[in-house]
Amino acid sequence: MSNKILVKTQLSANVWRMRLDAPLIAKERKAGQFVILRTTCEWAERIPLTIADADPEAGTIDIIFQTVGASTKELSLLNEGEEIADVVGPLGKPTDIKDYSTPGRKGWVVVVGGGIGVAPSHPIAQAFRQAGNRVTAIMGARTKELVIMEDEMRKACNDVIIVTDDGSYGRKGLVTEPLKELCEGEDKPDEVVVAGPPVMMKFASLATKPYGVKTIVSLNSIMIDGTGMCGGCRVTVGGKTKFVCVDGPEFDAHEVDFDNFIKRLSTFKAEEAAHKCRSGLFG
Repeated sequence: MSNKILVKTQLSANVWRMRLDAPLIAKERKAGQFVILRTTCEWAERIPLTIADADPEAGTIDIIFQTVGASTKELSLLNEGEEIADVVGPLGKPTDIKDYSTPGRKGWVVVVGGGIGVAPSHPIAQAFRQAGNRVTAIMGARTKELVIMEDEMRKACNDVIIVTDDGSYGRKGLVTEPLKELCEGEDKPDEVVVAGPPVMMKFASLATKPYGVKTIVSLNSIMIDGTGMCGGCRVTVGGKTKFVCVDGPEFDAHEVDFDNFIKRLSTFKAEEAAHKCRSGLFG
């Protein structure tokens, strides 16, 4: 497999979208799954990224990523026609897709995406709607320029609510505000699926819990091998240790120990700083 970059698009200042030639992955992937890739340098780390879209006929997958470290920075420097050294997937358990419809009532699923968390929300929204549900998307960003995949989400969903921190687009506020309003209604969502920054996922789960609405989060933990052997992606769910790469990435939001999860995300800060210096990709 070539893993060739067919299309490269810059979505915002530090966010990129790439379409890769990956026919086997495109054929097998399901909503909620991800890939782990490695760029070309000998010191390159393995980067877990959600499959934001796929075309089985064309044999392509789309990935969306933000340049937050040396490896994602290096990935962003690759251009169309160049190849990525390794792309492994699809990994993780697929989203549990079901039709919640009952006689006289269409099932209702709400997908919440914060920042680049919209990328994993997209295939999940597509799958739930194809199953027969009504799908509402809540998309959040700090400002209008950071809103991504709006056109795709409007096609995938019945309704789209956009919120920005500064009020430059959509309504001003946080994703938790419209989410709470939807849960307060007499007809509550059958399921809420949340992806995005860990703190946002934590407060989204707190927003739905009082209403007894089933809530799933897609966790973006530190990940190394993707097989459950290294333990780097471990998370506590319902008091038990789980591994995001093989048991997830999706878990019951009301059972996740978010404080421990957020703390573990800073585990390799010192190594990341050294990695940046060694790579020379950051000044």
